[in-house]
Amino acid sequence: MNKLLVCTDGSAYSFVCYDYAAWMAQRTGAAVEILYVSDLRQFEVPMVADLSGSLGVQPYQAVLGKLQEFEQERAKAILEQARKHLEAKGIPGGMTFSHRLGFLVDTFHEFEEHVDLIMLGKRGENANFATEHLGSTMERVVRASHKPCLVTSRAFKPVERALFAFDGSRSCQKALEFLATSSAFKDLEIHLVTVTGRGEEEAASLTLKGAEGVLRAAGYSPVSQMLTGLPDNEISAYVEDRKINLLIMGAYGHSRIRQLIIGSTTTAMIRRCRVPVLLFR
Repeated sequence: MNKLLVCTDGSAYSFVCYDYAAWMAQRTGAAVEILYVSDLRQFEVPMVADLSGSLGVQPYQAVLGKLQEFEQERAKAILEQARKHLEAKGIPGGMTFSHRLGFLVDTFHEFEEHVDLIMLGKRGENANFATEHLGSTMERVVRASHKPCLVTSRAFKPVERALFAFDGSRSCQKALEFLATSSAFKDLEIHLVTVTGRGEEEAASLTLKGAEGVLRAAGYSPVSQMLTGLPDNEISAYVEDRKINLLIMGAYGHSRIRQLIIGSTTTAMIRRCRVPVLLFR
């Protein structure tokens, strides 16, 4: 892992994301790129547009220019806060900072090709006004990304135990390859879990054993478990009971586990587990 992309909006959740970025960078030696995107919509909302009719074109342009100047200063402040926070943590691979105007879900593709992991908070700057809602931008980025995405939680906790929800699918195979080849999680306690329905235990057991063999060959000593029931219930309960600090999953597909990451179930799973979630497509 050579470079991490951290998407920020300056919110409290962003600072938690910085902490996880520092944790990951210290373990892998990766560089960190901080990206702040000024939302283009703030210059196009009806309230601003209506000013052109009441003020006239020239005064309206002056107001719009002031708004843009303010946003430029805000962007500088957000990136400077990120720099100070990460410098205090220590980033061995170095840091870079970027500011763009547009929409994050479109802009991050410019950076995606050159990074190995994308990190962002599960909520944004409006979290205090909608405490039970996850960020819609976060979900769109996860859906659009071709790189693994780490969606960070409300508070930073040192990662000691990770749960890998495995179902044998293509995206889970990519996650398995990542675990086998990356140094990031080598010293963690890895729980390898699959969730199956009744009558499907034999096939699930074979799938689980195959993944366990790959992890053992890579130097892990996984705790393997096959659970029966509804994946969201079983996984969230396992995370809480075993004090899991990180959930690793495939992001898209049609199997029992990966159905969790389609539509509203994404929101439910990330909210229920209350731990960072590392997603692979």
